[in-house]
Amino acid sequence: MADTVSTAGAPALFGARNYPAALEWAARRAEAFVIPLAALIVGMALFSLFIALVGKSPVQLYETMWRGGFGSWFSIQNSLSRAAPLLLAALCVALPARLGLVVIGGEGAIVLGGVAAAAIGVAANGAPSFVVILLMGVAGAVAGGTGIGAVGALRHYRAVNETISSLLLAYIAIALMNHLVEGPLRDPASLNKPSTEPLADAYRIGNIPGMDVHWGLVVGILACVLSWLLIEKTRWGFAARIAGGNVRAAQVQGLAVGPLIVGFTGLAGGFAGLAGMLEVGAVQGSANASLAAGYGYTGILVAFLARHNPLAIIPVAFLLGGIGASGGLIQRRMDLPDATVLVLQGMLFVVILFSETFYGRFKVFNPDLWKRGS
Repeated sequence: MADTVSTAGAPALFGARNYPAALEWAARRAEAFVIPLAALIVGMALFSLFIALVGKSPVQLYETMWRGGFGSWFSIQNSLSRAAPLLLAALCVALPARLGLVVIGGEGAIVLGGVAAAAIGVAANGAPSFVVILLMGVAGAVAGGTGIGAVGALRHYRAVNETISSLLLAYIAIALMNHLVEGPLRDPASLNKPSTEPLADAYRIGNIPGMDVHWGLVVGILACVLSWLLIEKTRWGFAARIAGGNVRAAQVQGLAVGPLIVGFTGLAGGFAGLAGMLEVGAVQGSANASLAAGYGYTGILVAFLARHNPLAIIPVAFLLGGIGASGGLIQRRMDLPDATVLVLQGMLFVVILFSETFYGRFKVFNPDLWKRGS
C-alpha cells in the first residue's frame, strides 16, 4: 500500500554519472507520482461530467475553485489554514498504513483531542500561558493517541479489524463530545450552541507573523517532516515497513510486531488529537460541535493521494485545503450547494482506490521488466 522504497544512494547515482542506474532510480519513483496525478485528473474529469449533467459549466466551476482556493493572497491563507489540521489528520492514516493497517478514525481522535484540550485549558485558568498551552497539547495528543492506540491493540491482540473499530470509535467520540459539551463541561452562557467555557485570550494560539494563518500550520509541517524521518531513517521505521510487507516474516525475524502496531497507531492518533487541540486553541476558542468538521475524513483522501508519504502529504493537504476553502464561493457564484466539494472529494477517493490496481503493471516504471523484454 505504501511506497517503501528507500531513497538512499540517489546522490551517488547521479554524481557518478551512472545514467542507467539513475534512470532506473527515477523510473521506480515516478510511478508513485504519475499514477496519483493521473487519478486526480480522471477524478476531476468525471466530476466535470457530473457538473455538466446538473446544467452548470465545468470550466466556470474550476475557475471559481481556483479563485476561492488559490487566486489571491487571502485565498491562499485561507487554504493554508484549512490545510493545517489536514496535515495531522492525514498522518493518522499514513503512519498505520506503513504497517499495512487502514485506520479511518481520525475524526474521532480530533474530537477527543479538542475536548481534552478545552477541559485542561479551562481547569488550568490562571496558570502561565506557555504551561497551559503545553498541557493542552499534551492532553489533546494523549486523548487522540489513546483512542487510536486502542484500535491498534485490538487489531494485534484480538484480531479486530482496525478499519471497522476506528470508524466506530469516531462515532463514539462524537457522541461523547456531545454529552460533555451539553452536560458536565457546558458553559451556562452558551445557549444556542452548547460548548465548553471559552479559553482566556492568553491561552489562544496566535498567527504566524505577517500571515493570517495560525501556528498549527508550522506544527503540521514539522510533524510531517519528523514522521518521514521516523519512517525512513530509524530502525523503528524500517521494522514497520518490514512488518507492513509481511507480518509473519517480521515475527520470524524476531521483530516485536505488537509494540510496533500499538506504538505507530498511538502516535498517529496523537497527531490527530493535536489537530483537535489546535482547532480549539487557534480557531474555535472552545470545544463544540464544530470540532466534527470532517477534517478526519478528508485526511483519509490526503493520505491516499500522497501514497502515505509524510512529505507528499504537505502539498496534497494544501491542494485539498484549497478545494475545501472554495466551497463557499462556489455556492455564491454558481448557485451550487456548499457540499459540492464533498462530491468531488468522494469521486477522487473512489478513483484513487481504483488506481491502486495499476501499480506494478506498467513496464515504463519497472526496470526489472526492461531487462526481460516484452
